[in-house]
Amino acid sequence: MTSIKKPKIDGRRIFMKNTALGAIAIAAAPQVLSAAKSSGENPYISVPKISLAQWSMHRALEKGDIKAVDFAAIAKNTYDIDAVEYVNQFYVDMANKEKFWSQLRQRAENEGVKSLLIMVDNEGELGNLNANERKKAVENHFKWINAAKIMGCHSIRVNAFGKGSMEALETSLIDGLGELAEYGAKEEINVLVENHGLHTSNALFITGIIKQIGNPFLGTLPDFGNWCLTTEWGSTANGKNCTDIYPQAKAIEEFLPYAKGVSAKTYDFDSDGNQSLIDYPKLLQLVKDSNFDGYIGIEYEGENLSEHEGIKATKALLKKVWTTLK
Repeated sequence: MTSIKKPKIDGRRIFMKNTALGAIAIAAAPQVLSAAKSSGENPYISVPKISLAQWSMHRALEKGDIKAVDFAAIAKNTYDIDAVEYVNQFYVDMANKEKFWSQLRQRAENEGVKSLLIMVDNEGELGNLNANERKKAVENHFKWINAAKIMGCHSIRVNAFGKGSMEALETSLIDGLGELAEYGAKEEINVLVENHGLHTSNALFITGIIKQIGNPFLGTLPDFGNWCLTTEWGSTANGKNCTDIYPQAKAIEEFLPYAKGVSAKTYDFDSDGNQSLIDYPKLLQLVKDSNFDGYIGIEYEGENLSEHEGIKATKALLKKVWTTLK
């Protein structure tokens, strides 16, 4: 099978989409495009496009303090964020109800909010060594691809879990992810693998599988955290609980050629608003250097700040660091 090649950056297409920079770009278009052509840089990524992952509010949602259907409105009106990433756990009972997804899309569009993807958990192991169980897991994901299409999302995010030797898992994941990506391709919805611990946080292993499958609708959603190779879900919030961590910068660099989203994980902040466990300047520089033109999603998982304050602190950190990048 052929390897997935990173698409060329189409400066004019990005310009048309990035209306916030439109006036500036028009004035400088000839000079900027000429410089971009010679340097290989994307001239329109001068500020990060920020989205909000619903998991940042999971405690408030689980307590019933806020409603999942109000997520887009909260993102826009509370945090001035106009793109969101949903989590399937908060819509399980509505999974197959097309009318609900149409209405949810309309609610988001009424707020001027773009729906980007649905994060899918608890639908079975796509790398299960048992062929029947693996097929069931694949088919369990179909309804979320259907929902994502109705919502106008570009992707669903999945987990590449399974139990067995790396060799056996490779074979199973090629089959499971490959079959799901085929369905996604038919519906024009991407299937994105996120690093969630164990072998899924071995970036070289996962990208090797993606290359072998060779489907352009199969990609990655690199998370700045979650690179622990010895625990499921892979949180690196407390280094003492992880005995083997895949190097973050190496992992992000390996995932980025296949990335259709980036998850900006944050834990707890120091007095200067920085992350002690995640090198934000280094990781964001890699994102910018790759000419990634998608959204960087806020995903706060700290304990010391409230979810509300953590989201605001993460947004501030992204903007602060981005201005220092070359």
